[in-house]
Amino acid sequence: MNQYDFTLKFALPQHDVDPEVFVEQLFADSCDDALIGIGQYGRLALDFTREASSAGEAVLSALSDVQRVIPGVRLIEASPDFVGLTDIAKILGFTRQNMRKLFVKSGPKFPLPVHDGKPAIWHLSAVLDWFENEKGRDMDRSLLEVSRVNMQCNLVKEAAGLDEGVRNRIKALVA
Repeated sequence: MNQYDFTLKFALPQHDVDPEVFVEQLFADSCDDALIGIGQYGRLALDFTREASSAGEAVLSALSDVQRVIPGVRLIEASPDFVGLTDIAKILGFTRQNMRKLFVKSGPKFPLPVHDGKPAIWHLSAVLDWFENEKGRDMDRSLLEVSRVNMQCNLVKEAAGLDEGVRNRIKALVA
C-alpha cells in the first residue's frame, strides 16, 4: 500500500444545510483520512492522505465515499492538477526565476499550457512527465500518479457538460 496526497473540492447540493453536519458524517463514514474545510459557503474541500494500491484507487474511492455520504455533491476540482510556473517551481525545488528561464529556454519542447494567459496554467502531470523524459530527473512517483488521475477526473468532469455531437467532433479534430 502507498500513501497518496490529494485534495477534492465540492459544491454542496443543499445551501440551506449547515456544512458541519456533512463534516461529521464524512469523518464518521470513511473520510477520517482527510482534513475537511468549509471556508466558502456552499463548498467543501477535503485534503486527503489516503492509503491504497494505486493513485486511481485512492482518488476514486475518496470520490465515491464523499458522494455516498452527500448525495448530489458536485466535484469542482481534483488537485494537484492545474499549476502555474510558481507552483511548478515550488514542487520541483526551483526558484520561480529559474523555472521561468528554463521555460523560455525550452521553447516549444515544454508542454503546452491548458490556459495561455497571465498566468499560464499547465496540467502538473504533463510537466512532471516532461521533466522526467526530457531532463532525466526522477519524479515523485506518488505525485506523478495522483496528478495523472486528477487530470483525468477534471477532464471527464468538464467533458460531461458537452453536447455529445460536439464532443465527438472535437475529439476528431484535436486527437
